[in-house]
Amino acid sequence: MPFALFDCDRQVGEPLPSELEVWKQALESGLITGVPVADEGGQVLPPGYHVKEVRVEESFKPKREWDLPKEIS
Repeated sequence: MPFALFDCDRQVGEPLPSELEVWKQALESGLITGVPVADEGGQVLPPGYHVKEVRVEESFKPKREWDLPKEIS
């Protein structure tokens, strides 16, 4: 399952294959200045931000036969 960055309940980052890749993206974008270390406590992401697992839905693609006619007779 992919992971993404959230601000409260709103997803603010693209789904990525691993939690590590989400942390790397946050680091590269300047959202954080260091990678979290397991032994050190404290807030690493700004308040309200968190990383969580997301479910990626298949993208919806309408069928060509569903298109409306360009002219109405």
